[in-house]
Amino acid sequence: MSKSYYSLGLMSGTSMDGVDASIIQTDGKSKYKAIFDKYFEYHKDIYQNLTKLRDKIKRSKDLKKFEKKIKSIEKDLTLFHAKAANEIIKKNKVNVDFIGFHGQTIYHNANEKISKQLGDGKLLSKLTKKTVVYNFRKNDLKKGGRGAPLTPIFHKLLKTKFKIKYAAFVNIGGIVNVTFFNDIHPMSGMDIGPGMCLIDQWIRQNSKKKYDQNGIIAQSGKVNKIVSDQLVWDFINKEYVLCGDPHTFYDEDTVQSFDVKDFDLSFVKDLSLEDGAATLAESTASIISFIFLYTEAYEEKIILCGGGRKNNFLVERLKKKHSYPFRINLIDDYGVNGDFVESQAFAYLAIRSYLKLPISFPFTTGVSWPCTGGKIVKNY
Repeated sequence: MSKSYYSLGLMSGTSMDGVDASIIQTDGKSKYKAIFDKYFEYHKDIYQNLTKLRDKIKRSKDLKKFEKKIKSIEKDLTLFHAKAANEIIKKNKVNVDFIGFHGQTIYHNANEKISKQLGDGKLLSKLTKKTVVYNFRKNDLKKGGRGAPLTPIFHKLLKTKFKIKYAAFVNIGGIVNVTFFNDIHPMSGMDIGPGMCLIDQWIRQNSKKKYDQNGIIAQSGKVNKIVSDQLVWDFINKEYVLCGDPHTFYDEDTVQSFDVKDFDLSFVKDLSLEDGAATLAESTASIISFIFLYTEAYEEKIILCGGGRKNNFLVERLKKKHSYPFRINLIDDYGVNGDFVESQAFAYLAIRSYLKLPISFPFTTGVSWPCTGGKIVKNY
């Protein structure tokens, strides 16, 4: 019988608004039980410092240029994670064996083999007195992968648990990534394109809000179809998506990853707040809908995860674009809180890293062969 571990996953996404924290119990293979989930909102100064820093880092050489600022913000960020982790550990009676520390991504460029996540694993281990696993993407990039997405192996665990034959897990975070399970590929994954990053950026630039809660702003606006079509067409025609042949667009054999800086917000600059939000949501739905061409052949269930699943306007637009809208479900329908899928995933990846089990695969990140990842540190 496989030994089970308790692991705490800490995840901060591209919205940069806070930390999702989850404790799960698992053997790192087939067993899984969610124990506790909680969200911790960043202090105003951390949020502002992070978003300003990300806006300044437009290319890899900026990582060196702003090195001192990065170090300072990284320390503040790690202290925040440590406080959140210690609070959860104190509240729960289970003995946490590992902390899976994703960190805060400020730059990702697979072609340069660079993925920079802010987070000091050694300091977090010292402050929590726990074994910390972090820097999950480095080994994959080193071995020829694109460093993302890393969640497919956790999606496979959920698929098995809920006895789903064919599925496409669509995680609508800042970037949209999808994991396919069908007869052609038992598991394949890739980034699709912009998720909530453009919508969030538009809301931040044109209002005092951080995001469009439940899609209310978009619902009050009107889609500008000309602008939406231009945005989608521009995205499709970018060299890094087409892979040289428009007929291979979103082929399941194609592996790709994106950074929020890969996408252009200028198309909606002349629209009102409401119309811009509606148009960006429509464009995002149109880009996601390309995957429907592959799901209909296998009668796959579309399972939505991530913060974007709460944008009612976006979800309704997705359902209108699918021939079988009843196949579109929320992960919450299976008893899993969709806000914490990624934090649970990195708790799971921490254990797999410790056990030296693979966390990335040829058909998920494009790595040459299945490989493990995650740097393990015990600093207490």
